[in-house]
Amino acid sequence: MVHIDKEAEEKEVRRRLESIINNCPRCQVDDNRALIYKAFELAHNAHKDMRRKSGELYIFHPIEVARIAVEEIGLGTKGIIAALLHDVVEDTEYTVEDIEGMFGEKIASIVDGLTKLEGAFEQSDSLQADNFKKLLLTMVEDVRVILIKLADRLHNMRTLDSMPDHKRLKIAGETLYFYAPLAHRLGLYAIKSELEDLSLKYEHPKVYADLRQKVKDSEERHVDFIQAFISPIKERLDLDGFNYTIVGRHKSIYSIWSKMKKKELPFEEVYDVLAVRVVFEPKIHLPEKTQCWAIYSIVTDLYKPKPERLRDWVSSPKSNGYEALHSTVMGPNGKWVEIQIRTKRMDEIAERGFAAHWKYKDQKDKESELDKWFGMIKELLDNPNSDSLEFLDDFKLNLFASEMMIFTPKGEVKTLPKGASALDFAFEIHTDIGYKCIGAKVNFKLVPLSHILKSGDQVEIITSRIQQPKYDWLTFVTTAKAKARIKDAFKEERKSLIAKGELLLKELLHDKKLTINSRILKKVMDHYKVAKRDDLYFGLGQGSIVLDNLGKVLSTKSTNKWTRYWKLTFGKSDDEKNISNSRGNSLILSDESDKESYVISECCNPIPGDDIIAYRDVDDKYILHNRRCANALKLMSRQGDRIVSAKWESHKILSYLAVINLSGIDQMGIMSKLTKVISDEQNINMRAINIESHDGIFEGYIHLYIYDTEDLNNLMDKIMEIKGMHQVTRDDRVNV
Repeated sequence: MVHIDKEAEEKEVRRRLESIINNCPRCQVDDNRALIYKAFELAHNAHKDMRRKSGELYIFHPIEVARIAVEEIGLGTKGIIAALLHDVVEDTEYTVEDIEGMFGEKIASIVDGLTKLEGAFEQSDSLQADNFKKLLLTMVEDVRVILIKLADRLHNMRTLDSMPDHKRLKIAGETLYFYAPLAHRLGLYAIKSELEDLSLKYEHPKVYADLRQKVKDSEERHVDFIQAFISPIKERLDLDGFNYTIVGRHKSIYSIWSKMKKKELPFEEVYDVLAVRVVFEPKIHLPEKTQCWAIYSIVTDLYKPKPERLRDWVSSPKSNGYEALHSTVMGPNGKWVEIQIRTKRMDEIAERGFAAHWKYKDQKDKESELDKWFGMIKELLDNPNSDSLEFLDDFKLNLFASEMMIFTPKGEVKTLPKGASALDFAFEIHTDIGYKCIGAKVNFKLVPLSHILKSGDQVEIITSRIQQPKYDWLTFVTTAKAKARIKDAFKEERKSLIAKGELLLKELLHDKKLTINSRILKKVMDHYKVAKRDDLYFGLGQGSIVLDNLGKVLSTKSTNKWTRYWKLTFGKSDDEKNISNSRGNSLILSDESDKESYVISECCNPIPGDDIIAYRDVDDKYILHNRRCANALKLMSRQGDRIVSAKWESHKILSYLAVINLSGIDQMGIMSKLTKVISDEQNINMRAINIESHDGIFEGYIHLYIYDTEDLNNLMDKIMEIKGMHQVTRDDRVNV
C-alpha cells in the first residue's frame, strides 16, 4: 500500500493557491483575497477525501483550473472563485442556491453554467449535446463560463493518462470536435493548439509519437537554420530602432498532421513547418499598422515572399479579434518559412483571446465581430423547439477557422465562413432579405442563390416581394443563421408533414401486420440514405420518398456485400460473451466468423492494423470505425457513452477490401509493372482497377483484398519503387 503524506499534500495545496493569488494583479485587494480564501475553504471541505483517478487529492484539479484561468487566459477574482467552485454543485451536496447565498448571483450563475445536467435527465438522444447547449446558454450571458470550461478541459486533457481507454476516446473526441474549435473562435490560440495536440495523442497515439519525434529531430536540425534566418532580420530591426523579440518555432503537431492528411504529403514534404514570430513594442508616433508593414518590408527585402501566402489581419482583423501579418518567404537553402508580425498588444490578444480583447477594447468601439457572434448564438438558443443535436450541428458551423470578407454595394464588410453562398450573405444582412432573395450580383455579374462566394467579392442581393423561402435552400446554405431561419419558415409545415409521413409508414406496416420499431426504421433509413427518423417521415409526407417497394426493403439483410461479421471477446477473457456486461471494456476482434453482427462501416472501411473504435447502436450492434474517420469523431463528441475502444486480433485468415489511389508519369509498360508487383511479387488479389491517362500523367485507383495494414503498407512501398510513380495513398472509401 502506498503511503500518503497528508501533511505534505496540504502544504502543496496551500502553496499553489498562494501562487495563483500572487500572479493575479486584480486579486491583491484585501476583500478579493478574502473571497478567494472563502471559496477555497468551501471547495476544499466539499471535496474532502475525494481523489482523482491518478490518486492525487481532488482539490488539486480546481486549483489547477484556477491557475490556467488566471495565468493562461487572464481572468481575475471572480474567475478564480468560479474555477475553485466549478465542481462543487455537481459532485457534492451543495446547491446553486447555497453558492448564491455565499458568493452572490453572478458567481452562482457561472457555477450553474459549468454544472452538467443530471444523467437521468435525457432531453434528447445525446446528453453530451444537452450539456453543450446548457453551457452555451450561460456563456452568452457571461463569457467567463466558457473560459473556465476551457481551462477545466485543458487540465483534464493534460491528465488524461489516468483514465480508461474508452473514456479517453470520448473526451478526446469531443475536445477535438467542440472545445478546440471553440477556443480558436474565442482567439485562445495557445490553448486551441494544445487541445488539438493532446486529442491527437489519445486518438492516434502511434501517429502522435511518430510525429512528435520527427518534429523534435527537425527542431534539432533547424536550430542553426533558424539562427541564420533571423540574424539579418535582427540587424535591420536594431538599425531601425525597434524594441522587439523574435523567435523561431515549429508548427503544432496537429496542424502538421492535418496538412499531411489534407495534402496527402509525408512529413518531409510539408514545406512550412517552420515559423518565425516577430513581436514588437510599437513606437508612439506611428500607427501600429504602419509599423507592421514596415517590418514586413524589411523581411521581404531580405527574403522573397510567396505572394499567395500573404495574410493581412492587421487591416482586417479576424472576427475573434486576432490581428497580425502572416507571410511565407523563401529562406536559405530553399526552405519555406512562415513569418508572423504583430505588436505586443496583438500578441496578448492572440494568446489570451477574449479576456485580452476586452482589456484593450475601447468603450467607444462599435460592436465587435465577437459581440455579434455572441448575439447570433443567443438567437439560436432562443429557439424553444431546437433539438440539442441539431443545435450542436448548427453551432459547429459557426466555429469556422477559415473566414472571408464580403463587401456590400456600399462598401460595408461582412465576415462569412469559407464556402458560404450568396443566399448565406442575404440572411447575414437580414432574415427578410434572405426570405425574399431571388439572386445576386457578384462583382456586377448576375449569379444564382447557390453561387459560392470568394473573399473580396462585392455582393448586391436581388429580392422580389413574391418570393417565398424554399426547403431545398438548406442544401446549399452553410451558415447556422441561414439554416435556422429557413427551418423556422417551414417549422409548422414540417411538423405536419412529419406527422403525415409517420402515419403513412404505420399504415403500410399495418397492412403487413408489422409495427414501427428501431430495426425496421434503420432498414428503411439505410435504404433511402437518411440520417434521422424525422427526415424519413418528412420525405414520406412530402412525397420525395415513396415506399412502393417496402416489402423488398424489409426483406433485405441489413448488411451489404462489404459488411463483415465478427466474433467479439471482451478484455482478454473468452468467457465474457454477454454484451450487456461489456460496456466500457475493450473489444478484441478475431477472424473467426460468428452469427452475431459487428459491422465494418463503409465511410472509413477499417482493416486490421488500423486504430479503431466501436459504436454501440440502438440495437446493441457494434459498428467499427477508423479513429481518423470524421463520423467517428462526431460520434465520440455526441454519443460518447456508446463508444467502446476496440483492437484487432488478426491471424491473416480473412482478407479485407482496401483501395489505393495512384498517380505518376505515363510511361510505356507502367501498367504491366504495376500488376506484376501486385499479383506476382506481393501475391495480392485485385478486385477492380481504374487508371486514366491525360497529358502524359496517369491517375486512378485499385481495389485490393488485403490481410492487414502491414501488407498494405509494404505493397504501397513496393509500388512507389516503380519508375515514374509519383504518389500512392490509401483511400478509406470502398465505393470509389
